[in-house]
Amino acid sequence: MWPSGVGSRQPCPRESALRRAAISGNINALPPHHVPTGRSVRVFICANPDDTEAERNALKEHVYPKLRDFCRENYGIEFQVVDLYWGVDPEEWDNPDLQRLRMKLLEECLKTSAGPCFVGLVGEKYGSIRVPGEVESAEFEMILDAAVEAGLDTHILEEWYCRDENSVPPAYYLKPKMESSSAAKTKNDKAWRNVSEEIKRIFRTAVLQLQEKGTMKSADANKFLCSALEDELDFALGKQTPAFLRKCVCYIRKISNFDRFAKLPDMARYMDIVVSADRIMRNQEAYERLLKVRDEFIPTIVAASNLRVYSSVTHCDMKLGYSQEVESHYVEGLCKQFYEDMVDIIQATVQQNFDTETDLLYDEILQHLSLCKTYATLYKYKSETLDYVQEYLMPSKGSRMSPLVVYGGPCTGKTLLLSEVAKQAYTWLQKEMGPETDPVVIVRFIGSSQLSTDLRTLLQSICEQIAINYRCLIHFLPNKIQEMRELLINLLGESSFHRPLVIVLDAMEQLSDADEARKLWWLPVHLPRTVRIVVSTLPNKHGILQKLRHLIHDERYYVELIQRDRKVCSQMLKQQLLGVKRKVTSGQQIYVNEALAKCTLPMFVNLIYREVVHWRSHKDVDDKSLCSTVHESIEQLFYSVENKLGQRFVFRALGYVTMAKAGLTEVELEDILSLDNIVLGDVIVPSYLKNPLRISYDLVAKLKEELEGYLVERQVRNVTLMVWANRHLHLIAQKLYLSNEEDVHQMHSLLAEYFLGAWSGGRKKIFTYDNNHFTSLNISHHKNPHHQQSHEKTSSDKYSYDRQTPEQPWVFQCNLLEPDIFFVNHRKMTELVYHLTRSGRTDDLMFGVIMNFSWLYTMIKIGQFDKAITDIDLAYTCSQEKELKFLATTLRSIKVKVLKNPASLSAELQQRLLPVVTSLPKLRHLLLECDKDGPKYCSIVPLHSSMDVTYSPERLPLCSSYIQIVEILPTLAPNIVLVALEDGSISTWDVESRQLLRQIDTARSVVLGIRLTTDEKYLVVATTKNTLLIYDNHKSCLLSEVEIKGSKHSGVAGGVAFINGFTLSTHHALAWLEASKDVSVIDLVYGWPLYQFHCWYEVTCVQCSPDGMYAFCGQYLNTTSVFHLGNGEKLSTVTSEFSGGFVKSILVLDTLNQMVMIDNEGSLSVWNTKEITNPKLMEDYDCRGDESEVVGIELSEDQRSILICKASSIEVLDTKVWKMLEKFKAKRSERFVAAVLSKNGQSIVASMENTSSIFVWRRDSGQCMASLIEISGAIVKLIKSAHHNLLLSVASSGVLSVWDIDIITAMSNIDKTGRKIQTLQLTGREDYVFTMDGSEAVHKWNFNTGFIETVFKHEGMVENCVLTSSGDLMVTSDDKSSQYIWQTNTGENIFRINGQRISQLLITHNDQFVVSLCEQNASRVWRLATGHKVCNILVSLQNALITTANTFLVGTSKNKLLAVSLWSGSVSKKFVCDDGITIVNFKLIPDCPDCAVFITSTETVFIWSVADESVCRRVQLPANFLKNLEDFQISPNGKLGIVSKGDENINVLDLHSGKLRLVHAAGIIWRQKLSRDGRYLVYVCFRNCDEDDEAGVVSNLIVMRLADGKSIGTCSLYKTPTFLSLSQRALNIIIGFEDGSIGTYTVVDRVDAALKIKIATSNSRQIVNNASQKVRPKCGNHSFKSVADCIWRESTEVFSRDSPINVSDSGEGESTTPTKKAELLQ
Repeated sequence: MWPSGVGSRQPCPRESALRRAAISGNINALPPHHVPTGRSVRVFICANPDDTEAERNALKEHVYPKLRDFCRENYGIEFQVVDLYWGVDPEEWDNPDLQRLRMKLLEECLKTSAGPCFVGLVGEKYGSIRVPGEVESAEFEMILDAAVEAGLDTHILEEWYCRDENSVPPAYYLKPKMESSSAAKTKNDKAWRNVSEEIKRIFRTAVLQLQEKGTMKSADANKFLCSALEDELDFALGKQTPAFLRKCVCYIRKISNFDRFAKLPDMARYMDIVVSADRIMRNQEAYERLLKVRDEFIPTIVAASNLRVYSSVTHCDMKLGYSQEVESHYVEGLCKQFYEDMVDIIQATVQQNFDTETDLLYDEILQHLSLCKTYATLYKYKSETLDYVQEYLMPSKGSRMSPLVVYGGPCTGKTLLLSEVAKQAYTWLQKEMGPETDPVVIVRFIGSSQLSTDLRTLLQSICEQIAINYRCLIHFLPNKIQEMRELLINLLGESSFHRPLVIVLDAMEQLSDADEARKLWWLPVHLPRTVRIVVSTLPNKHGILQKLRHLIHDERYYVELIQRDRKVCSQMLKQQLLGVKRKVTSGQQIYVNEALAKCTLPMFVNLIYREVVHWRSHKDVDDKSLCSTVHESIEQLFYSVENKLGQRFVFRALGYVTMAKAGLTEVELEDILSLDNIVLGDVIVPSYLKNPLRISYDLVAKLKEELEGYLVERQVRNVTLMVWANRHLHLIAQKLYLSNEEDVHQMHSLLAEYFLGAWSGGRKKIFTYDNNHFTSLNISHHKNPHHQQSHEKTSSDKYSYDRQTPEQPWVFQCNLLEPDIFFVNHRKMTELVYHLTRSGRTDDLMFGVIMNFSWLYTMIKIGQFDKAITDIDLAYTCSQEKELKFLATTLRSIKVKVLKNPASLSAELQQRLLPVVTSLPKLRHLLLECDKDGPKYCSIVPLHSSMDVTYSPERLPLCSSYIQIVEILPTLAPNIVLVALEDGSISTWDVESRQLLRQIDTARSVVLGIRLTTDEKYLVVATTKNTLLIYDNHKSCLLSEVEIKGSKHSGVAGGVAFINGFTLSTHHALAWLEASKDVSVIDLVYGWPLYQFHCWYEVTCVQCSPDGMYAFCGQYLNTTSVFHLGNGEKLSTVTSEFSGGFVKSILVLDTLNQMVMIDNEGSLSVWNTKEITNPKLMEDYDCRGDESEVVGIELSEDQRSILICKASSIEVLDTKVWKMLEKFKAKRSERFVAAVLSKNGQSIVASMENTSSIFVWRRDSGQCMASLIEISGAIVKLIKSAHHNLLLSVASSGVLSVWDIDIITAMSNIDKTGRKIQTLQLTGREDYVFTMDGSEAVHKWNFNTGFIETVFKHEGMVENCVLTSSGDLMVTSDDKSSQYIWQTNTGENIFRINGQRISQLLITHNDQFVVSLCEQNASRVWRLATGHKVCNILVSLQNALITTANTFLVGTSKNKLLAVSLWSGSVSKKFVCDDGITIVNFKLIPDCPDCAVFITSTETVFIWSVADESVCRRVQLPANFLKNLEDFQISPNGKLGIVSKGDENINVLDLHSGKLRLVHAAGIIWRQKLSRDGRYLVYVCFRNCDEDDEAGVVSNLIVMRLADGKSIGTCSLYKTPTFLSLSQRALNIIIGFEDGSIGTYTVVDRVDAALKIKIATSNSRQIVNNASQKVRPKCGNHSFKSVADCIWRESTEVFSRDSPINVSDSGEGESTTPTKKAELLQ
């Protein structure tokens, strides 16, 4: 996944030191503000808000999103800009709280940014001085006196500033707007602006006066006289090191001759102005201060450091001054420069950190250390408990110790105490034992991460961390949890006095109960002298404390955290307040003491502090000001935040943080709130309704500040997440903000949209600003604002805005040419599935995640294979889509393969999914994803797969033997069945989970059968007491019991007649007794008998019409009576002419108004029931010849076919013409048990007596396509579920199996010839494949679909086959000495030649002539167009080839290489080897028409020019090289030779230099093919025997790029290959298999993937895209001519009377000679 360059790069010393510190748990050695992984680029924008508005808006819209993408893609980290003026009401710009927040965030950015941290935008405006928020009383009073002395009216200061005695020392603070007595006057912003300007004027005048007198120092005066711009520049750049300043940038914009434009109204935005005597002029004092900063301070910094400063001079428009056009030009340049600078600084300062991507243990350690660091900063209230724990940690010389248990109720501070212990442990031990001691501290906050919740992964991570610290080698991690514990105990023994070990485990109650973790059997009780374990737990959760007391008896090892003394808490609170220069008045202290008297839990004390720190001395406090419990105090805290920041904003913001699975980052929260129309409608300033539409960052910053210490940060991978500091806060936030289900659903949906990237990439989301809508909105019942927009659809674009949310790929690709170098988008991985399931977005879950190749590949690559399977199972639970179930099964079967080689995932999936995609169409999405993204990793793309589908059904053991099973009924739910056993129990089972859902017990009587009504409301049970029990199926309660009585005349002589059968219509049950002529009709609703139908003969079967109107009663003597179910009236009676038997079954074809009677011998009579009172006989179908009885009858779904299954045969009838379409006979000793049709009616699925297999037959070819073995035993019964196309089979062992017929019949999609493919030819257009398999037939396959389209039958076994280049004509020969010319399009055998047995057939490259080589007689060259001979060849040639110029036929004859003229048949050229030397193999070079390469037995390679009869080059191979020569290939240009010897090496021979290069293959090479361009070698190799079996993998198909010897694609083959072919045009691979099937693949090298992917997608997915392809084309069978057109004698040919026939169809004109060159040779 990560580049070798990065992996092998030596980490910088600082990075290695950080890693060592983290793994050994030395928290104090980690960076002060973040652990190494919590990295993001945070840039603070310092600017005057009004004169840089255009620049900041342009940067926000165009540049920041690009930089964010750059950081995510290249470093896997966030890029965040802190611009607190953006989106804020201009009237709030000089708010003291905002200015204070700006300085705080500036400091944070400088300290925590991983890259650039500060950007200054300086223009022509200095900016106004700020309104002071708080001034010390002495200073304020001095300023007040100076103002009075200067003759100023100070009334406004006295009104707006109030003295606060709670400040230490006392101070005056600026009242909030709403608190002032003149609030009514200042409600409009213009009035407040006047007030603030007046306050600034008074302060400025008074401070300047004090400064002149020397009463106030310059440093003190500056805070009143400086603008925010100067303050921020000074803070950021003034006292920094040159190295730090490299991360800062300043952009200075100067405007020449700007003073002269001061009077223009718009210019006030860009410069400081003063109005004097109605004249507008530049404020010189402000200008001087600006020059001091811009032209003195910044250049001084530049001189001493590498600070980047860009200064540009802009010239104004003569009339308009600094016009919009001039500004736009400047802004455009600034944006470009800003982007380049940020990228430069990021590349120079941020390191690509792949550690946490590749090292899961390191990431886990960092997560816990970051939490530990955060919690330790919150540990304020020191106690004697800490000293006790410190004493426990000191190593002892004495006996062994036990773990220390810290316990206490919620909010007692257990986590904070243990965090402080973990933080200090390293220092304590070093102080006690000397500086050379190197302790190891391991801390885990159980439940805070995935790996720490489960016992197995918790112990594994602790063991690995100990092993790394003590340099122990763990050869393998145990599979058994007990062995893991033993490993832990062994590793504890590695500690020493030099390296003591401390393990801190917080919140033991959060362990999951898997492996019986909560029984604490795994916890080491007796510890070595240098090991200490500290654990914490709640006292009453899961009995953890009780179990600990059983294990550890000594009370010394227990520390209880209890409420503290009130006075101590009061004193601590006082100290904490003084730490931030605050106190409370004595009157207020009374109420504080009262609150502390009720509760002194550390968290409660902290919550009191958070409340009283804001109290002013004049605030009215009473007994309700402070709460009495932690719970109430937290709620009060949340309410106070809502009052400050807005109720809707806080509701949603805290709701999102609480519902997120792992928390949210700051940037994510800002993004998500910007997508939430409810929040935007509440907080957006109307003037900011423009692109991009986002909330202002200051809201998120204020929220974080308000909840500091409660909403804490933790680092996971490369991101910093906001999470609740403890579970109590989380629970209360959940109660307050996530109680409304509609809200929660909507919020989960929005989070899902965000992580899907639904609104990224500039996609706009609708927003309507409607004040009425938002004011009427009830907080606890949020509605979606979209419902307001229905009447405004026409202008929806007007209200659509870009919310600037980022793209959310599964991985961030660093380098598109190296797809395996990436950063995982862990946030999407963690959150998306969680929110999709909770918002019920099953389609997005299925197609956005599960069917997404990138997700699957990434999960496997990062070692989360099992998590991926769990997610697929979860998605299946939500959606019940069987595609998901099949996918999970498929992935489990290829687990070993893809874990070893993840790149092969796409090829493996395509091979397994292509055969079933017509049956499981939703898999098409995943296949197309594999097409799109698979070639990045694997260059082999399967186009048509012939892999037999591996399928295992769901199994449910019902009883010990099938005899006990009375009946099984499938239901509307695919996984639920009803089972009746003979003991009287009727059970409802969930087959998948093997759960018994409900059970009915009818133990008083034996069950004869059960039936369900179509709506599954009623369950009817027939018993041996001749009663029908009617149950409410869903409630399993008995509604009524009805006795079935026969007539006086009916009954069985000398015995009791039981119920013979019963059936159900919509509202009725119909039942009849043995040997009875009457059918009882019972009303299901009321449970009473209605009437009896009286028939002529004994009733054998009853069928109701689908509409529930009529009942058809079948009887003996093939008679059927029709009754009206509504009134019981007999309508008609009909009798078949085959009246010997009885009616076995009745089918009602309601679409055709037909009724079909089928008797016990399988004969049919068809009646037209349009006139129900007088049915007309339409058709009789006699089947009496077959002795066997009918065992099953089925009407196809479309009512076009009827399947009759008899014991010895299966017949399929067409209901249109009433003729038999197919008949399948069983072998003499075999008998059918049952048979059913597939959904499309193309296949028959059947089972045989005494076999444990299910067979699938293709109806069109009669081939048995698959045999599925039922491991539970012989199949005795098959039941088809019509609702879901499922097949239920019952084995003799009493096991029920549920098969998916769709998947079973998918196997019949694969065509097979039934014999192993021996040779294979591909047409020049590469659209058809012709195969020979040693039979009398040649099969023509459609390359695109993989179906056999035509079969060419011969008289004898086909031995040779050649095609013209167009593929229109085929020449074949068989072992009966015949040659055939076939027209491949029509299938016609247009010419036949008899007389000679042919050993080899060849066609010239121009398609004009055929060469027929014979071993006994003379070989011939003959004209394809007429069949006439051109010449005879008298020499015997082996392995002959025709040169590309169509001049010579080149072949070997003993020790000679001969070139025979195609015109004369004489040997024109020859190469003769010395005596005893033979030619082993030879090849022609395609690009050199008259050159041949051959190898002799002396291991010499010759390049021979045929035309010149000369050896061009000779290369000597190593000794014994040719002992096992398997294959020999030549590149088209003749430069390379590829030699394989049946071993694991590929020998690449450079024919020019004679150098031999060995390339190691992945196994023993069976066949190889070189591509025409010589770039790729395709080979099939068999697996080594010592490898583990990989789910039936026989061999591997591999593509190698010869340039670098790299395997660029691997694909498993699950059948034995028998032939390998490589097309030369489109790099398509065709493989013939032993079972007579073919597989086709294409090579898509990622180097030119864009070019080739078109080939892959166009060729491969015809079967997927085209609905019509689901119905396979009828295969055409064409036979040979019985009479030969020509007979060859010794040297002549004799044509029959009507021959020769012109067969020229190859597209070229007839030629009298093979080539012109041939003429010259004559």
